[in-house]
Amino acid sequence: MTDGLNLRLLACPTAARLARTLITRRITQWGCTHRLDDVLLVASELITNASKAAPNSRIRLRLNHNSQGILISVWDPAPALPIAKPAAELTLEALDASPNTWDNGGGWGLPLVLALSSSCGHHPVPSGGKWVWASLDA
Repeated sequence: MTDGLNLRLLACPTAARLARTLITRRITQWGCTHRLDDVLLVASELITNASKAAPNSRIRLRLNHNSQGILISVWDPAPALPIAKPAAELTLEALDASPNTWDNGGGWGLPLVLALSSSCGHHPVPSGGKWVWASLDA
C-alpha cells in the first residue's frame, strides 16, 4: 500500500471542498487520474453525509491505494447509520419546486456511492461513531 491520506476535518459545508483539493493531489501522485472523478464524487458524498450527521464536530477521512484499488473511509461521531434513499425514476412532477424547499432535493448520495464503488459499507466503532467506506477498483 502506498502512502495514504489521513485528514481530520471540521464537519462543515466546506469540508468536502478542502478534502477534494488534497485528494486530487494524492490521486495525481499515485498516477490514478483515470479514477479521479469517481473518487472525488464518492469522497464528497461520504464527507457531506458525515458533516450532516455530526455538524461542527471533528470527522476523519482516510484515502488509501494499492494494486487492487482505492479505499475511501470517513469517520464521524454520530451513532446513526447511513440509509440510502430508494432508487426511483426522477420526474419533473416528483420534484418539489416550492420556494421553501427548492434546494432540498438531497439524499441521492449513497445511491451514487453504490453505483460508483466496487464495494461499500459501514461499521460502528466501539469507542463511538462509525466508519463509512467505499472501495473503487484500480
